[in-house]
Amino acid sequence: MEKFVSADILRERFSQAMSTMYQQEVPQYGTLLQLVADVNQQVLAQDNALAERLTATDELARLSVERHGAIRVGSAQELSTLRQLFAIMGMYPVGYYDLAPAGVPVHSTAFRPHEGDALRRNPFRLFTSLLRLELIEDRALREQAAAILAKRRIFTPRCLALIEEHQRTGGFDEQSAEEFVREALETFRWHRQTIVDRATWEALHQQHRLIADVVCFPGCHINHLTPRTLDIDRAQALMPEYGITPKAIIEGPPRRQVPLLLRQTSFKALEEPVIFQDGAEGRHTARFGEIEQRGVALTPAGRERYDRLLAQAGSGGDNQQHQQQLARIFSEFPDNERELRQQQLAWFEYRLTEKGRRQGVPPDADCETLIEKGMLTADPQIYEDFLPVSAAGIFQSNLGEGAQERFSMQASRADFEAALGCEITDEMSLYAARQAESLRRCGLNA
Repeated sequence: MEKFVSADILRERFSQAMSTMYQQEVPQYGTLLQLVADVNQQVLAQDNALAERLTATDELARLSVERHGAIRVGSAQELSTLRQLFAIMGMYPVGYYDLAPAGVPVHSTAFRPHEGDALRRNPFRLFTSLLRLELIEDRALREQAAAILAKRRIFTPRCLALIEEHQRTGGFDEQSAEEFVREALETFRWHRQTIVDRATWEALHQQHRLIADVVCFPGCHINHLTPRTLDIDRAQALMPEYGITPKAIIEGPPRRQVPLLLRQTSFKALEEPVIFQDGAEGRHTARFGEIEQRGVALTPAGRERYDRLLAQAGSGGDNQQHQQQLARIFSEFPDNERELRQQQLAWFEYRLTEKGRRQGVPPDADCETLIEKGMLTADPQIYEDFLPVSAAGIFQSNLGEGAQERFSMQASRADFEAALGCEITDEMSLYAARQAESLRRCGLNA
């Protein structure tokens, strides 16, 4: 019997295929990849300690392949099928994000790997949003949008057959694996031909530009892919030299010695030609390029403090003014790893040094003492997830003028999970489990 192709290999192949496709569709994304590669190379050449740490924790290898993408779907059936498709690649729904209060009529999750080894192999993530049709105020327009979505088929028949085959047999041989990647990719391909006439497009577009983007096309085209940089401020400053116009503000926390959570920037969305069913032509802007810098994952206590400070900082001014304001407000947030550990504000992964392995440690030993004695190392866990305020900021900056709106509808995790067909994993439980397991591996009490 032929051995099945692993989920990690499938995820790696799929993410590479999607990156290649997106470079062809959005050439400036290829320029973005080169910029990030250049910046990362400069940072590693100037910071030997960082390079050594990334190598020791097996994080360096993942840096060049790391991507996150974003897609939007319109129906529960589409979301449920995506869940089954991503599970084949070892990607599962983590975290619930409600973007409606920030003016984007969707709620979302991120499909990503859970385990540390899988994340180190390829941490591909897809931020997946479900349109909230109930937020369309016009009843007739809401019913029209629902009818359009009910008729469309975003998966090829062969892709659906392969999902069923995998569920039946438990895996893919090499031939089926290759076919699966090819067929799955079609769901995320850009199509300039819409499935509506111009009048329908304009009615949905007037309600909210993102609604038109979700409802009016035959697939859930990838609207951005994001490489990871080690210095987003440097990348932002260099973007014009590479012929890229950056968005005005870097989203997320300020620059720090110990980076927190997630910082993001992007270039403005492309204006792409579209053809309507009645033969009319139009223009569409929704697809763009994004860069991210990932920092340490915060505990619930750390996240509460982060959210409070971010709200206090507000927004306004140009990027320099905004970053200065953030830095001032966040000055009360500890900016060294020892304090972050002692105050239990961030998640870490522990490993014994050669000295620690040689001498051994008692299970009830104090971690900070062991670290001081050179017997234990604590590495910050990379934040693998997303920030709803930052995501909404990126979306809004690429939806154009007049897109900002406030929706009063309450978040509905239960409705989202019903559409998904399973419960969403809480991201905090994954970080906590990873920290506890690393302590157990060191022979310490978690």
